[in-house]
This record gives sequence, structure tokens and C-alpha cells, in this order.
Amino acid sequence: MKIAVIGGTLIDVVSYVDKMPEYGSTTRANNFHVACGGKGANQAVAASRLGADILMVSAVGNDIFGEMARENFIRNNIDTKYVVTAQNISSGVVVIIVDDSGQYNSVFYPGTTTALTPEKFLNAADDLKKCSMFVIQLEIPLETVYTAINFAVENKIPVMLNPSPINENFSADMACKCDFVVVNEIELEVLTKMPADTGENILAAGKYLLSRGLKNLIVTCGADGSIFMAEDVLEFVPTLKVAAIDSTGAGDAYLGCLVETYSRTKNILESIQRASKYAALSVTRKGTQDSYLTKAEFESFNEGF
Repeated sequence: MKIAVIGGTLIDVVSYVDKMPEYGSTTRANNFHVACGGKGANQAVAASRLGADILMVSAVGNDIFGEMARENFIRNNIDTKYVVTAQNISSGVVVIIVDDSGQYNSVFYPGTTTALTPEKFLNAADDLKKCSMFVIQLEIPLETVYTAINFAVENKIPVMLNPSPINENFSADMACKCDFVVVNEIELEVLTKMPADTGENILAAGKYLLSRGLKNLIVTCGADGSIFMAEDVLEFVPTLKVAAIDSTGAGDAYLGCLVETYSRTKNILESIQRASKYAALSVTRKGTQDSYLTKAEFESFNEGF
């Protein structure tokens, strides 16, 4: 069965520098490239490269970037039946600056991500009912996110929610309707309106969400690993120690591998372990989707690890 990824499609415009520029300064880039991105698209590509059958629900512009994004989906064996071409609005863009430590800053122009309305989502209803899982982020309008979550609940379709980029107006109650919520520490703070700057605070914020009805919470802590929380369950999953070159898109690599593995195994701890490893490997390569391993590459690594 297909996994539906309901989210944003963007174009990444990336510059690589030795050091992040100061305010008001100009810094010479060592390298530059334009590539396909967007959290929804990234997660779809990662999952598809690992073998998942993906139905993409998204929107792109009637411009060269929109053509580039659509061709990229097709090249990665992703079903584009419900990738809408919006008129009179440019494709969304993320401008990214990566320093020599692999850390990055970015600026997000939403563009056509705003064009994925609830009505356009519901145009896919017949095919969405046949999907085994929904994967949702917050690059699209909140009304569409809420419509998708409620649709999934009504049709008993599991939802894996990645509330990113986090929106202060996003409803924690709506998040708690989902089967899985995957956040980093900052997203957890905004979602719960509680501090999440220490292990103790992360646990308190997580328990708050579980008390509101959330079934499963995964908190990603970068190089420090992941925390999994459910009723009467608390697990810490370490990650690989690697030399980071470019951390852009690592969270999306994690999500893509997580949903692909869970859709096959229904074992969330195994899924987290594989996702942690997959995301760690992605930061050892430059680029976002360019850094995502194929199934053959990932299995080859696992055999030798």
C-alpha cells in the first residue's frame, strides 16, 4: 500500500561558506547549487529511495522550479497524481547558507506551499483512503494540516506528524490526535509551551503531550540521539558519531527512513534505530536530497557495520 506524504515542495538555493556572515557583511561562497527540497518532498524522496511506495500530495508553481520539482519526483519513483500546479504564484524557495562545520541558516519563501488548500487535499480522497499511513509537516496551510489529520482519524489511517517548521498557532490538541509526533527540542518547546532545554524538561514536556492523548512521541536531539516516549515506555536511542559536512535535510532523512521502516516492520524502536543511522550518514555528504542513500547503499553500509 502507498504511504501518502502531504507537505511542501520547495527549491533549495544553497551557498557553502567558511564562516557564517555577520549582519551587514558580504561573504564569498566556496560552492553553490540549486536543488529540489521542501520538507514534504525531502521525506518522500528519502522514503522512496529506501523502497517505500509514495503518493505525494503537494503543490508546485507553473515555472521552471515547478518543472524541476515534478521531474525530480518522477525520477525518484514518486506518484505525482496529486501534485498540483498552481497558477499566478511562484514555487517556494529556501535560501540556505552552510558553514565549514556543516551547520546552516536558512530563509524560507512559502510560495506555492500556500496553494495546497483543504479542497485540493480532498480531491485526492478516494486514493488517500487506500493509503497505509499519512506523513504530514507544517509547510502547508494549517487548515490543510487539520483537514488531513481529521481525515486520517475518520478513516483509521495512522499519522506520522513532523510539526516543522513549527508554527506557534499550531494546535497541540490536533497533534495529539496523531499516532506519532516527531519533533526536535525547539519544536517540542513551542508545541507544549514548556522548556525542553534539558533531559528532565524534555521528559516533562513529553509527558504533558502523552497526558493529552498522544500515543507516541519521538524527540530528535541531533548528534545526541533520539528519545522515544509512550505510555509506560521511555527509550534513548543513540546515533552514529560521524564527521558532519552538511546537516541540511538530516531531519527529513530521519523521517523518511522512520516511516519506510515502520511501514514494513511495525517496530518503532527498530525504525528509530535505522532512522538515526540513516540521518547520520546523510550529514557526511553535501546537499539535501543528494545526501540520501538508496536502499542498496544503506543495506551495504549496514552489512559492513
